[in-house]
Amino acid sequence: MRKKIILFLCCLVALISCNRNKQREESTIKNTTTSGVITICVDETLKPIIEEEIEVFEGLYPKANIIPIYTSEVEAFNQLFEDSVKLIVATRSLSEEEINALQSNNLYPKISKVAIDGVALICHRSNPDSLVTMQQLRDIFTGKTTRWNQLDPKSKMGDIEVVFDNTNSSTVRYVIEKVNNGAELKGNIKATHTNEGVIDYVAKVPNAIGVIGSNWIGNDNDTTNLSFNDLIQVMLVSNDPIAFNGNSYQPFQAYLAMELYPLSREIYMICTSNRNSLPYGFTSFVSSDKGQRIILKSGILPAKQPLRVVNVRENL
Repeated sequence: MRKKIILFLCCLVALISCNRNKQREESTIKNTTTSGVITICVDETLKPIIEEEIEVFEGLYPKANIIPIYTSEVEAFNQLFEDSVKLIVATRSLSEEEINALQSNNLYPKISKVAIDGVALICHRSNPDSLVTMQQLRDIFTGKTTRWNQLDPKSKMGDIEVVFDNTNSSTVRYVIEKVNNGAELKGNIKATHTNEGVIDYVAKVPNAIGVIGSNWIGNDNDTTNLSFNDLIQVMLVSNDPIAFNGNSYQPFQAYLAMELYPLSREIYMICTSNRNSLPYGFTSFVSSDKGQRIILKSGILPAKQPLRVVNVRENL
């Protein structure tokens, strides 16, 4: 029994020593463009693609450790302005006033556009009303249209529920600015706190419309990126007064590239660190050919990678 206790204590001492050596090694790793430990803030609507970028980057550079905090867009910018992080990933750039504010604190931002994605509208698979115009969306988001039979008199879906991830989300800001032309959201609006929650809610509630970043709804089993998550239905959106199959589009790469999908947005990496740092190195990687190919394979549109456009429409 005594021998077992001594053996256990020896193993425990060895384990503690190993952990201390590992922590000491991590703390002494020099911060360069390909090494070091950093925390970054990422708009939660962009989580899937940034997770892929980090995984590949850390695989190529084992001495790099990037710790992402997935949060709301508002909180990501707050962390940047407070200098709590040196890199954020967001769906808007900085205003001139914000740039001046950062520079007044000796922070000089590098702004890199790395991708374009779509704000997707998702509904229950049983919902027959999957085509919608921009004007109809505006009426829904401003509370003028509250029932499905206002869109289609034959509809039996009942009240329209609109679901976002959270009230500070970039998708909320996008809808207010780009769809509502600045008007506040009204109607039956809900928040699930996560993008996974939006998908789960819509998959279960037939009368719901979910608003979500398109990189969340890809079909992992489809390497061609020509289909979406089969738990939900992705709505087709038209800029014309009346929506039909020939003039309505989903957020496929091709339609983002051809600017046919009306609800597109740009993705930016904003870095306030110097050129010899890990935040700058990771930004450069995502902007490089390798990083852009990861975006291309994810189903959204890379900002700096050529795209071969193919016809994805089944019936014209």
